[in-house]
Amino acid sequence: MSVTKLSEANKDFFSKVYQVVRLIPEGRVTNYGAIAKYLGMARSSRMVGWAMNGSHQQAEKVPAHRVVNRVGALTGKSHFETPNKMKELLEQEGHEIVNDVVVDFKESFWDPNIELTL
Repeated sequence: MSVTKLSEANKDFFSKVYQVVRLIPEGRVTNYGAIAKYLGMARSSRMVGWAMNGSHQQAEKVPAHRVVNRVGALTGKSHFETPNKMKELLEQEGHEIVNDVVVDFKESFWDPNIELTL
């Protein structure tokens, strides 16, 4: 698996991803694809994932735990300080997590394409 490092070419995209993720309200979740689509790069959900992997090094907090995959699975959990941290943070915000999937994913889904205006 290749790892995408932050470079001048993707730095601006990563910054935009972090700006969007900081707007996700507590108790809500979104997915990589929704963020990519909002940023006008619908086929770049993996790049959003790479941004989330590096979000823990940002000076300003990025609530990366609120970004899951298209079915609500906690695919980014290995990038947190412990394997259970993402689950714990989501549970603190009121989500039920079963087998590393957000049970109320559809009900708590936050779509920046609807919630935000460009």
